[in-house]
Amino acid sequence: MEISKLVDLNNLRTAPQLSHRQEEKLLEELEANILKSDWLTIGIMAPCDNEAIEALQSISKKYSSIKFGNLDSLHADGGVFLKANQKTGNVFVRSENGLGEGILITCQYEEGTKESNTFGPLPLDFFT
Repeated sequence: MEISKLVDLNNLRTAPQLSHRQEEKLLEELEANILKSDWLTIGIMAPCDNEAIEALQSISKKYSSIKFGNLDSLHADGGVFLKANQKTGNVFVRSENGLGEGILITCQYEEGTKESNTFGPLPLDFFT
């Protein structure tokens, strides 16, 4: 399956390997959506808590407006799902085996008439 738009990722359980060209194209489309949103929720499926935290930190490094604190206190064993809310700053991680791997970005809106959109799964190193 050719990945050329964010919608192409919708039915995947785990993030595909992407070429540099694909990453550039998807990032351009994703950033357009991020700029229109009021805040993000981020879900990260990873083999361990450290990889999930590193993926979240890579997003914060790329976008100075997306910051999360108290990441040192996060811990879960085995495969994990991390959820971060840009609006509240809350970050949670839980053990969850059997998940795929990747980053899910949900663009959220203050206005109730706008529907949130989730994009991904994107590779864990997508924002590095």
